Amino acid sequence: MGDPPPSVIVQAPRVVDVPVYIDAVGTVTALRTVTVRPQADGRLISVNFREGQMVKAGDVLGRIDPTVYQAQLDQVVAKKAQDEAVLANARLDLARYIRLANDNSGSKQQADTQRALVAQYEAQVALDQAAIDNARAVLAYTTIVSPIDGRTGLRLVDEGNVIQSSSTTGLVVVAQVDPIAVAFSVPQQQLRAVIAAMARGKPKVEIISTENGQVQDTGVLDVIDNQIDQTTGTVKLKASFRNDPAHLWPGQYVSIKLEVDTLAGVTTVPGEAVQRGPQGPFLYVLKDETTVGVRPIQIAREAEGLAVITGVGPADRVVTTGFARLSDGARVRVADPASAPPRGRPPGAATALGDAPAEAQPGTATDAPAAGAPRQRPPGEGRRGAGGGGPGEGRPGGEGRGPRGGAPPGTPPAGGSPPAASP
Repeated sequence: MGDPPPSVIVQAPRVVDVPVYIDAVGTVTALRTVTVRPQADGRLISVNFREGQMVKAGDVLGRIDPTVYQAQLDQVVAKKAQDEAVLANARLDLARYIRLANDNSGSKQQADTQRALVAQYEAQVALDQAAIDNARAVLAYTTIVSPIDGRTGLRLVDEGNVIQSSSTTGLVVVAQVDPIAVAFSVPQQQLRAVIAAMARGKPKVEIISTENGQVQDTGVLDVIDNQIDQTTGTVKLKASFRNDPAHLWPGQYVSIKLEVDTLAGVTTVPGEAVQRGPQGPFLYVLKDETTVGVRPIQIAREAEGLAVITGVGPADRVVTTGFARLSDGARVRVADPASAPPRGRPPGAATALGDAPAEAQPGTATDAPAAGAPRQRPPGEGRRGAGGGGPGEGRPGGEGRGPRGGAPPGTPPAGGSPPAASP
C-alpha cells in the first residue's frame, strides 16, 4: 500500500496596493534646544520652575537681585530731568536773543551761539533717554524667561549663587519636544527615490516600535541635507513628529520607515511560498484538488514576509506550507488553512519592501527574512532523516528541497519509500 499524499496549505494571491518603504535607524532630536543663560550679573534670588516642567515662551524661570539695576535706572532718569530743565532755559534765552537781533538791539552772532547751545542740550537729553532705555533693558534682564515652548532639564544653578552673563553654564536647558524631530541617513543610491517622493509632497515617515513592531508615531519628512557624506556615502534627512503623548525623547534611537512610493494593484504571495531552483524562482500551484504543478514567476520586490510577483493571478491557489516531497505533478491533500502556523508581521505592523533580492543597505535597517528562510513545519508535514533520500532531501527538518527548498521544474519525485505524512 502506498504512502498517503503530503498535506499542504494553499492560499490565493492577493492584488493590493503595496507601499514601498526605506528602512533606517534614526536619532530623536529636539526641534529646538536653548541653554537659558543670564544676561545680567547678580545673585540668583529665586528659581521659578520645576525640573522636567513644560514651559511656554515668556514663562519666568528665575530672578536676579534687581537692586543695583533699579538704582542705575533711577539715576539716569534723574539726569534726564536735570538736562531737560537746562534745555528749557536755553530755549527761553534763544527766543530773547532772536527778538533782540530782529530789533537790531542785539548781536545775531549771540543768537546763533545760543541756537547751537540749545541743539547741544537737545542732544544731551536724547543721550539721557538712550541711557534710560538701556537701564530698563538691563533691569528687565534680572527676570529670566524661557525663550521657547519646551521641557526644562535639570537645574544647573541653585538659588543664592552669584551668576554672570559671561557664564557658559546657564540656568537650565529647555528643549522643544512637541513637535519633535528625528534625524536619520539613507544610502545615496536611494536619494533619487526620496527626492521624487518630496516632489509629490512631504512623504510619510513612521516610527516602528522595537518591542511589538507596531507604528509608534507618524510624521512627515521635512528636510533633505544639501550634500552627501563622502565618508559614509549617505545623505542626512530630518523628519518631524507630533509626539503627543510624549513618548519620543531626545537622544533616543528609533527604527524609521520612510514611504517613498506605492505599488498600485500588484500581486502578492507570502514570502515562504516562493521556491527557487536552477530555472529561477517558482511556486507550487494547484492544478486540481489533488495535484500540484510548478509555475515559474518573476519577483519584483520582497521583504517582511511578502513577495510582489508576476506569473500567477488571484484565481490560482498557491501552496504556502508543506513542501516536503513536492514536485511537478505530485499528488497532495489540501489541509485546513487554520492549521497553518502564524506567519508575517504582527497585525498593524508596517510593510517595508526592498528591491529583490533584498540586501542590507548601509545605514538602513535590515529587511525581514526573504522567502525560503527557515520556517516552522506545520502539523502533519513529513520529516526525512538527515542521511536519507536523494539530492536536497538530507536536511534536518525533512523538507526535501532543492537549492531553495523545492524540487526544480521537471524533477521527478525522489526515490525510496518516504515515510507517510501524519494526517
